[in-house]
Amino acid sequence: MPVASDPRILVDAATRDDAAVFQMAPDRAIVATVDFFTPIVDDAYDFGRIAAANAFSDVYAMGATPLIALNLVGWPRDTVPLELLGDVLRGGQDIAREAGAFVLGGHSVDDPEPKYGMVAIGEVHPARIVTNAGARPGDALVLTKPIGTGILTTALKRDLLTAADLAPAVAVMTTLNAGAARALRAVDVHAATDVTGFGLLGHLSSLLTASGAAAEIQAAAVPLLARARELAERGAIPGGTRRNLESLAGAVEFAAGVDETTRLLLADAQTSGGLLIALPEPQVPALRAALERERAPAAAQVGRVVAGPPGRVAVA
Repeated sequence: MPVASDPRILVDAATRDDAAVFQMAPDRAIVATVDFFTPIVDDAYDFGRIAAANAFSDVYAMGATPLIALNLVGWPRDTVPLELLGDVLRGGQDIAREAGAFVLGGHSVDDPEPKYGMVAIGEVHPARIVTNAGARPGDALVLTKPIGTGILTTALKRDLLTAADLAPAVAVMTTLNAGAARALRAVDVHAATDVTGFGLLGHLSSLLTASGAAAEIQAAAVPLLARARELAERGAIPGGTRRNLESLAGAVEFAAGVDETTRLLLADAQTSGGLLIALPEPQVPALRAALERERAPAAAQVGRVVAGPPGRVAVA
């Protein structure tokens, strides 16, 4: 990508962070991100809710507060009723309202495949930005949502799971990371990122690369959505999850006892996943207590940052 240079640019794409940050005043910076994708559930309203929560997640990962959003829509107007698009937009609007943000417009195109997402804009004090570049050896790693959404939504597409069976995963995907972002402010967080399309290991590796450090993960400590392992063993593996695992071949070292299903789960492409937080080990109890007060879906200590080649992960 072309590189922009300006002292007001506080975060750009160079570190693969979750959002861009631009300083507007000594005490104010704007956080900007964009995300959209094709449907992963059958219900149009839930699709809108999930896509919106996913877009706002990048704002929360930077320690910021959402302000406004713009809809992005691709829609096959001749084959899928526009009434369903209305349901998608209503879902996005409801999540934006829950986030305290305003949807002020957007853009749509005629597209043979439905797509929906948002441009999400937030604000943060420049001194309180949380990036993915500050993790330090000795830090603990805490995850705020269970993983497995890619496998479960693929199982739905392959008729291995009903919509009712998927409801717990939908509840997790439509849970804003607002509570987790508030919990961040209770402790001295060194780095954070949200876990989405590149999976837990992929986003962790990016955080470590940006931070110049390595990490050790305990596979058994990583929380999983109900039935994720069972359905992975039955072959409900998204193509993106397999590509994630292949792309990590040079960055991740698995212990001999870590089976193939576990490896795929740790690389599973997530939608609207939780925050992965690096912070000093002594502050973990305070963070977990804050996450529990905020009713975060998980507050799991999954590993620690260590000295080593930047981006390397050892999975035990």
